[in-house]
Amino acid sequence: MYIRGPSPNQGPQVLGVEDPYAMARGTELEGFCMDLLEAISKMLHFNYTVKIVKDRRYGAVSPGGNWTGMIGEVVRQEADLAVAPLTITAAREEVVSFSTPFLQTGIGIMLRRDSASRGTSLFQFLAPFSKEAWTGLLIAYLLTCLCLFLAARLSPCEWNEPGNEENRFTCLNSLWFGAGALTLQGAAHQPKALSVRIITAVWWAFTIALLAAYVASFTALLTSGNDQLPIQTFEDLVKQREIQYGMLDGSSTFHFFKNSKNPIHQMVYEYVDKRRDYVLVKNSQEAIRRAVESNYAFIGESVSQDLMVARHCNLVKAPEVIGARGYGVATAKGSPLARKLSIAILKLSESGDLDYLRNKWWETSCLHTGQDRWSPLGPQALGGLFLVLAVGLTLGVIVAVVELSNKSRNTAEQKKRSCCSIFTEEISQRFRIREEARQNRENPEKIKP
Repeated sequence: MYIRGPSPNQGPQVLGVEDPYAMARGTELEGFCMDLLEAISKMLHFNYTVKIVKDRRYGAVSPGGNWTGMIGEVVRQEADLAVAPLTITAAREEVVSFSTPFLQTGIGIMLRRDSASRGTSLFQFLAPFSKEAWTGLLIAYLLTCLCLFLAARLSPCEWNEPGNEENRFTCLNSLWFGAGALTLQGAAHQPKALSVRIITAVWWAFTIALLAAYVASFTALLTSGNDQLPIQTFEDLVKQREIQYGMLDGSSTFHFFKNSKNPIHQMVYEYVDKRRDYVLVKNSQEAIRRAVESNYAFIGESVSQDLMVARHCNLVKAPEVIGARGYGVATAKGSPLARKLSIAILKLSESGDLDYLRNKWWETSCLHTGQDRWSPLGPQALGGLFLVLAVGLTLGVIVAVVELSNKSRNTAEQKKRSCCSIFTEEISQRFRIREEARQNRENPEKIKP
């Protein structure tokens, strides 16, 4: 490349061919890096020539101590710039100078969609709701049955003579009534008191809305075509044995795991190092091919994986991304061009040009990506239903207390006694277990005259 000036330093600019950073179109090259280089050259007023790196590598230290790839050519002054998805690392920074990052990335996991999907579980029917939602439903059911039992005991309309008559809404019958409403099967005992009817009406409305939400969520789950990924993190990856995993040979990702002190990262490196002959790949194309054709997970730069997933709809990324880092333009160590490049990249970022280039070259044609966002319904989605149920239960119990208070007041006026004492007796009578009365009803011949 050469820069306009009195004494231009003409030399090649190294650029690795990789989609979408640089792609051959006939005799020309196009891509994100080509557009970036063109924008920088216009801003800094220089011309350039392009050369493909000889060994097609980014750059790592060879056993002899020399740098390979683009970093090596910049170090040996065979090139003035290296414009590529070149990760900024401490080791590379010691031998070259980097510009401000033009792309932010990290290390992620990419694998085939069907190899990442769980098999159908025996308890697949529980998937539409989260664990918290199922727990809330169980608590709501028990509280409703308890309120139903209390309201039926308190309300005078549910029995004629509390001392001799067995209330129809016992604990067992209340539980059975709630379960019947939950499954839309109804129940044998129909409430007569207003308070009990309020509770049952709110519970019926709650169950109808809940079942509608369950059916809708379960339908979305079945039509989404896949379950949640079993590989969510690197820890999930090292614990399983069905899916092989690897990375680019000699890449910064490889050295990241090699030098990491994290136990999980060390397990990843040990696995890859022991099987390096068949889990390490030479380029991204080989990584895509292996991920598509076999149970292989590719560990690499997340921003590059975003493109792979956008271009190959049967590939998917795991959520976890580690080792935040950036891509920068490499120049010779101490070159004043590094600072000018950094300023130019910052200006492009502030003007939104970098975002435009990112959207331009990472455009996806996959139509089913929205279906992959399915997730179980949690308490937040069902919070309104639980709130309405809580209000209905509270109202029902309050009405039952009011009904009993009215009866106690009328009885107190007739017997010329205190309303509080009558109210206390009524409550005690309704919740006391009268074994003698029950036995007398079952064996009337044993009743003493």
